[in-house]
Amino acid sequence: MPKLKEKVDLKCANNLALTKEQRILSKILREEIKLFCEQNAKEVVIKKYSRYFKKNEYDAFGVEPTLINSKVKEILEKYKDELKLNVFLYLGDLLLKDGRFEEKSFALTFIDDKDLKKGYSINTFKHIGNWLDNYIDNWAHDDFLCSRIISYFIKEKIVDLKDFSNWRKALSKWKRRAVPVSMINYLKKYGVKPEYLTFIEPLMIDNERVVHQGLGWFLREAWKRDNDIIESFLFKWNNISPRLIFQYATEKMDPEKKKLFKKEKY
Repeated sequence: MPKLKEKVDLKCANNLALTKEQRILSKILREEIKLFCEQNAKEVVIKKYSRYFKKNEYDAFGVEPTLINSKVKEILEKYKDELKLNVFLYLGDLLLKDGRFEEKSFALTFIDDKDLKKGYSINTFKHIGNWLDNYIDNWAHDDFLCSRIISYFIKEKIVDLKDFSNWRKALSKWKRRAVPVSMINYLKKYGVKPEYLTFIEPLMIDNERVVHQGLGWFLREAWKRDNDIIESFLFKWNNISPRLIFQYATEKMDPEKKKLFKKEKY
């Protein structure tokens, strides 16, 4: 598997059309960020946030998120005239490949910059898909990508449903989870599209808990916009799908309505 990742990384880096100088600067910034994390590490921060993660999902220095945001802003301002999106995608590759929790946060926060977003394309989307395949390993980074970055591709019509088709059967549970979660901001603004419900159906029999949570979250938010459509969808899957999906999806329903979605006993 490591050899496969190295091949994928090389292909993505070549597609970014970086100069030698840009690659060197990216590696310098990667070391600067690592040093920054080491210098601002605090055990109290690790204790503060670790309770929200499984043990293997939070390998952290212990840096407050506000400090990360400030450092990102500083770097973006310093290099705004010479570093474009392709450089920050490559820097993201370097930070995500072997980085700890905060280094991965740096990678995602960089490309969330509003000016860099102007350069988003279908190739950017595919590059980020590679990140989900290989490097994203916790709900916080997955949710950040979905709500702030991938949802932007949907909103700006850079991608459509067909571009997510293979995500539904990805080996990475975080990539599969990203399918419904990335749609949440869109449906909050534009409402429930029946084709979105059809599209997520293959995931309704997924075997991963984090995917169930993502689906349930999506369906709960969709229910707020259109009760009837979502309740019909839930009835369809009531005796087939994992119960955790329904636990999340029916969270805002009154107790009597929740009872309607209890699994039938035979």
